[in-house]
Amino acid sequence: MSDKTLSAWNTVQTDRFLVGVPHYPEHVDESYWERDAERMAKAGFNVVRMAEFAWHILEPKLGTYDFDLFDRAISILGRHGIDTIMCTPTATPPRWLTAAHPEILRVDGKGRPMSHGSRQHCDTASPVFREHSKRITRAMAEHYRGNPHVVGWQTDNELNTSMPESFSQATLSEFQAFLADKYREISKLNAAWGGDFWATAYDSFDQVVLPIEFGPTFPSPGHLQDYHRFLAFSTARFQHDQVEILREVKSSWFVFHNLGGLRDIDFRGQFSKDLDFVGYDIYPMLYDEFMRLGNHAKVQALHLDICRGFSGNYIVPEQQSGFGSQPGFCTLTPEPGELRRMALSSVARGADGLMFFRWRPAHFGAEIYWMGIIDHDDIGRHRYEEATRFATEMTALQPKILGTYVRMDVGIAGSDFDNQEAHKTYPIGLPSPQDDAILLHQHCYDRGIACGFIHPEDDLSNLKLFYVPHWVMWKDEWTARLEAFAASGGTVVIGARTGTRTQDNHVIRETAPGTALSKLTGVRVEDFGRLAAPGANGLFDVMERSGGLVIPPNKPAESNRRVRRFKIGNREMAAGHFYENLTIAPDVEVIAAWSNRYAEGQPMATSRKVGRGQVVYLGTYLTPELTEALTERLFAPAGIEPLVGGLPEGVEVTMRMNEERRLLFVQNYMDQAVTVGGVPAGRDLLDGEKRVMGRLELGGYGCAIVELEG
Repeated sequence: MSDKTLSAWNTVQTDRFLVGVPHYPEHVDESYWERDAERMAKAGFNVVRMAEFAWHILEPKLGTYDFDLFDRAISILGRHGIDTIMCTPTATPPRWLTAAHPEILRVDGKGRPMSHGSRQHCDTASPVFREHSKRITRAMAEHYRGNPHVVGWQTDNELNTSMPESFSQATLSEFQAFLADKYREISKLNAAWGGDFWATAYDSFDQVVLPIEFGPTFPSPGHLQDYHRFLAFSTARFQHDQVEILREVKSSWFVFHNLGGLRDIDFRGQFSKDLDFVGYDIYPMLYDEFMRLGNHAKVQALHLDICRGFSGNYIVPEQQSGFGSQPGFCTLTPEPGELRRMALSSVARGADGLMFFRWRPAHFGAEIYWMGIIDHDDIGRHRYEEATRFATEMTALQPKILGTYVRMDVGIAGSDFDNQEAHKTYPIGLPSPQDDAILLHQHCYDRGIACGFIHPEDDLSNLKLFYVPHWVMWKDEWTARLEAFAASGGTVVIGARTGTRTQDNHVIRETAPGTALSKLTGVRVEDFGRLAAPGANGLFDVMERSGGLVIPPNKPAESNRRVRRFKIGNREMAAGHFYENLTIAPDVEVIAAWSNRYAEGQPMATSRKVGRGQVVYLGTYLTPELTEALTERLFAPAGIEPLVGGLPEGVEVTMRMNEERRLLFVQNYMDQAVTVGGVPAGRDLLDGEKRVMGRLELGGYGCAIVELEG
């Protein structure tokens, strides 16, 4: 494992802004290649990515390698000044391999082996698959070590996006070995998993089973937690195999991975530390289809802010450029102007390089309507023109952009694998920490407040407020870091249920939130309970959404739903999802109290002064109303202000900065022109360094990068 320090404040160590496209020369006749290279160079592209799905071409049969197709393509691109990032092609092993070794296929929870004919169908835990993956990686690395046009590598492709889980014999054997190495003694595993509950103890590690869903009921949360820890471990190990070879063959190559989904990957462990930087594929309109926030600009901002919290600035190896589709789904189509705006939004939130997906759409396969920069008929239209404009701008501005980090005044605790998984193992019908955090993030986004995600182990000194959204697993050393942050003037906000489970996923045996957090907050949780979400109808709504029940016309009265209300200042509102009944220490101030039912008058939210700052505790989950009331109370005293005040609807603002400069990104994500007032004095780097002060006019999907004065 590398000794690389992961931090949300890291920048990519590069002297040029990488800009280009994923390129698939194997998908078209060679007669296209020269003209493709000419048009890429004319667009200002300096890099392409290739070969991630081409194992069958590179090794048509075991031990027989053929690099000729890619050698010729790389050479043509190189003559036009375009470098190549090669990819290890392990997401799509060839049929001869899966035919010879069917045991390398993933198996789903119902015992079905995955099939050749798709991708990510092989089990990254399989020792057999690992050996073949190492072999093709070494063959490619040795072949390209002397090629001056190959400048770096991407490992695999979007690991775990399609299916992170496997229930194969290989996974079982490797899981058992992982547990034996971790616990050493079976009695320690039994204690960690609560083996005395439902007679789930084991006599030896080779008796351990995989935790299938509903087999026939629920497995131990500790069992599930360790299974997903293992999946993250085996994913990192699979990548590490490849990184080790690439570094050994040529240390000057940069190495990264392109994340699509974020499942079963522990970013703060070996996975990110192995890499020079991380890449995040961003398809705003696709992700909005999944998240249903109803605003793809917000979804893009949220996704990239979450990702930046793992290890800092990144590159975008795949940026949506057009309509996207597979047979089971499709996205909206970016309108003219949106391609450039979405790309600039990625830069605003930490991208130090960006590649538009893809150069041209495929004419065959499962993504024939996933559009690229060039259309099916080989003509470049407005998307090509916008990509050209973006590439030209980034090349010109790279001395300004590179070396800057994204400002955060409000930090949200994020990027902790164990807490993400602990919630899934036993959610008790509550929002995940990330779902809760989205409310605060969106509140800040709408108001132009610098907000992002950051781990408690990171440097918190640049923040003004730090929010912990219900992390059930908590380490005492994090408490000390929060106390130091508050003592130096910061505001800490800790959500309900934080610190209530051990690292083994047991409920703690102390009064919540545990000794260290109770001392910091001055709060003890005497009782807790579940609430319906505001405006929801409890189980009936859940079943209605799943298609399992029709709601009776007479919904339960509010009193029967046990709605909890509270007052914060002069405002009264309903609590969301969960309540805690608190007792407090003498030095704790009550900033919100329950206002109905048997808990009327008891504390709901509290504040305790710590040094020059404060620690706030919330005995419930966020709602939009609580988020607004809480930020009204906490932001101004903490010195948190919008980057630009009074933002019109549809305008996004972000700041990248370092000790030398501050770059204010202002973007209109609507199709109509807008006037933005209150912009600090500076020069718009996208408009000939025209001076801006107070008023900024942006056309539909218009963007500005204002280098601030002073």
